[in-house]
Amino acid sequence: MLASVNGNSSSSDWPGRYYHVDQVLDTPGPRTDPSFLAGDGVKDFLRNQCKILVIGAGGLGCEILANLALSGFKDIHVIDMDTIDISNLNRQFLFRPKDVGKPKAIVAAEFVMNRVPGVKVTPYYGKIQDKDEEYYMQFNLVICGLDSVEARRWINATLVNMVDPENPESLKPLIDGGTEGFKGQARVILPTITSCYECSLDMLNKQTAFPICTIANTPRLPEHCIEWASVLEWPRVFKDKKMDTDDPEHINWLYITALKRAKEFNIEGVTWSLTQGVVKNIIPAIASTNAIIAASCCNEAFKIATSSAAYLNNYFMLIGTEGVYSYTFEHEKRDDCPVCGGQTMDITISKDWTVDRLIEMLVERQDIQIKKPSLSTPTKQIYFQAPPQLEEATRPNLEKKVSELVPDGGEMTITATTLPFSLSLRVKYA
Repeated sequence: MLASVNGNSSSSDWPGRYYHVDQVLDTPGPRTDPSFLAGDGVKDFLRNQCKILVIGAGGLGCEILANLALSGFKDIHVIDMDTIDISNLNRQFLFRPKDVGKPKAIVAAEFVMNRVPGVKVTPYYGKIQDKDEEYYMQFNLVICGLDSVEARRWINATLVNMVDPENPESLKPLIDGGTEGFKGQARVILPTITSCYECSLDMLNKQTAFPICTIANTPRLPEHCIEWASVLEWPRVFKDKKMDTDDPEHINWLYITALKRAKEFNIEGVTWSLTQGVVKNIIPAIASTNAIIAASCCNEAFKIATSSAAYLNNYFMLIGTEGVYSYTFEHEKRDDCPVCGGQTMDITISKDWTVDRLIEMLVERQDIQIKKPSLSTPTKQIYFQAPPQLEEATRPNLEKKVSELVPDGGEMTITATTLPFSLSLRVKYA
């Protein structure tokens, strides 16, 4: 598709170039928004004024960038912190063997601009956390094609925090796409209006990151044993030798070591394939799934930018494991969402729970999922992960009961360096 565009003309706007788009923009349709400005007005906004940010230039991002360029968007920015690996080439079609080792964002931007004259793609090779709110304020839309839950949570919270009720321009619609094998989802998030990404954390697959205290002292799952072998035992045995997760001998050593650990604690389920899956965090990438989800995301971006049709409200899911099945639904806001809800979250725990056990719960609970939480009350510091001096000073509290530090009905604030928000918990004892 991109190749055919390149072969037609060197002009940035030859007659008929956007014929397929103009068919939608020239005439109101049955589902057109009342604010739709058919004709030159909406075309001018789409092609000359609308500025869109794509986060991620991998399997989804490559598809999204191409779709946007061919849909009439001319001012596109892209952020990605990764470089191209040879394993990317089977599905990330903007890259070639000669590009291996180069930054994805830069190569993708150059490829699209070379194939679609007149489109400007501005790349940034780095992390989304490198940019401040002023940077994100310049965009009309943000599309995420990420493979990281933490990065999604960060950009979601950042866009929600940016909203100023007195400034409508501060609300930046976020379109999020994600794929996992033959499954995928696309959603439209209007910060502070619809449910946000944080509201739906409990829909995610259970994470494979576990607290060090659990894997070191009280493993309960086969994954705990595998994590222990890779995170704690490998460095102890091999010192500074780097683990190669593509080396079958290394995986086999981890498997045998984890299996011995599992037998000590009467845990079943450690297998070679599970060991490889946990260590490498393997999620199969299917090019066709990426194409479908990217198309859905770009379709929503086009509808929001032009008002040519009603946009998604607010969640689209694709399941292609057995045939092709898709459905849409409205995911509702959580009143106790730490990002967009504002209400304190109530938790009930045993009076005998230690601070260490509470931290373990905060990591593993699906609707919280904070990897390295720090805890405090309005009057005391309970436990802080950093800086080192503060961690050392508060470490003795890990063995104390929460009930000794926080009264029944008392509130705690939970923070993490990886997330730009805090969680307020009201503790009740069973």
